[in-house]
Amino acid sequence: MRLRSIRGTITGIPYSQNRVRGDPEGPRRWSNAITEQTRRLPEIHGPCILRVTFLLPASHFPADHPFGNDLDNLLKRFCDALQQTVLSHAPGKDGAIVCLEAAKAKVNSDEEAGAQFELIEIEATQ
Repeated sequence: MRLRSIRGTITGIPYSQNRVRGDPEGPRRWSNAITEQTRRLPEIHGPCILRVTFLLPASHFPADHPFGNDLDNLLKRFCDALQQTVLSHAPGKDGAIVCLEAAKAKVNSDEEAGAQFELIEIEATQ
């Protein structure tokens, strides 16, 4: 079995798939940041593992949602954006992600916000 790893950091403020309060343009900016910052990375062509940590500013931890954005919604927007770049030629696009590890952490400023990720392509050799 051969493993190939792609690591990166996306800068910008992460947004969930559905955003109803705050900055209405934020989700579009975040999706654009992901696609622009992963555009030149190698492509994944087969099954892979995704590890991602979302770095969220304090504004994404409101009093009525003290643990921050839902991970599943953060992942949906993130994976959908990766379909435009590193997963664009994988069969099933983000369906090629066969294993997932996700976390979120609070950072002190908008400048520290983003996502750190690793995609590990798994290719069985014959």
